[in-house]
Amino acid sequence: MDKINKRWLLNKRPEGMPEDECWKLDKSPIPELEENQILIKVMWLSIDPYMRGRMNDMESYTDPVKLGEVMTGESVGQVIQSRSQKFQIGDYVAAHKGWQSFIVCDHDDSGLMRIFPDIAPIQAFLGPAGMPGRTAYFGLKKVGKIKEGDTVVVSAASGAVGSVVGQMAKILGCRSVGIAGGKKKCDFIKNVMELDEAIDYKAEKLDEALKHACPKGIDLYFENVGGEVAKSVAKLLNPGARVPICGFISAYNSFNSNIKDRNDLPETPFDIFGSLSPVPEHRFFVVTEFERDWEEATQKLAEWMRQGKIKYKETVLEGIEKAPQGLRDVLSGKNFGKQLIKVSS
Repeated sequence: MDKINKRWLLNKRPEGMPEDECWKLDKSPIPELEENQILIKVMWLSIDPYMRGRMNDMESYTDPVKLGEVMTGESVGQVIQSRSQKFQIGDYVAAHKGWQSFIVCDHDDSGLMRIFPDIAPIQAFLGPAGMPGRTAYFGLKKVGKIKEGDTVVVSAASGAVGSVVGQMAKILGCRSVGIAGGKKKCDFIKNVMELDEAIDYKAEKLDEALKHACPKGIDLYFENVGGEVAKSVAKLLNPGARVPICGFISAYNSFNSNIKDRNDLPETPFDIFGSLSPVPEHRFFVVTEFERDWEEATQKLAEWMRQGKIKYKETVLEGIEKAPQGLRDVLSGKNFGKQLIKVSS
């Protein structure tokens, strides 16, 4: 086979914002398929905030990417060779096999899932019909125990996860308030997503804006950011409030492998919400906790998309060579909506 696979390998642990030197672009021949394997031509690569944490050699909810390994990530593409009875040439699939232009994997790989372009555009299976959408779905329903009539606040509300959270809260009969940075993002939240309120944390006094948007307090806060946003929200949490913690992007670049003393760790949402009295129900979660219910969530999210109840925004960079820049854009808030890399057509 004469095709060459481009792979981004982790080359160095970052300190702060990851620079290009943290990765190495490897170009390798694609091996011949073994029995029950398929070859996938990657078309779209997802870029997500959690990737920054996986670059650190620190104890976490999952193992870090090792130096020399392919950078973690999810992609969608098309099967172009198959030695499997489960997948045919031409099938579209999602796979969690990292930053690379071709994927060879076993047909029973746990991160492999067939997707259907008649339900939604294939890249949507990296966004509202994929991991970010399922994260919103289970974060609200299973962790946040959302109830009709709740006042729901979501940070990073124009992002891949936050945008689904905000719109799903509306679908389920709640008052939905989104926080984002910049007029363009807030206009999208208010006028396209049609949330009840959009708060620009860069332009408004956050405490005052939240009090105005949430006159009856906050029943459920979907945490994506941490920092000052979390502190402002904490002041308005009602008794019995729930806080699903998906991430805290404001602190991601402050974590690095050189931190030896826990007292030197940056402040997290666990510190902020754990110091309240009474302490609200709050916990970190990952979408893989609910893997056996993924099909249910994907079908429901796709149905809402077809009905026009979930609208979404994408930011696209062309070429797998742009993956490192895509991650920096996500971490700095430069992207708008779901950050994607278009790898091939």
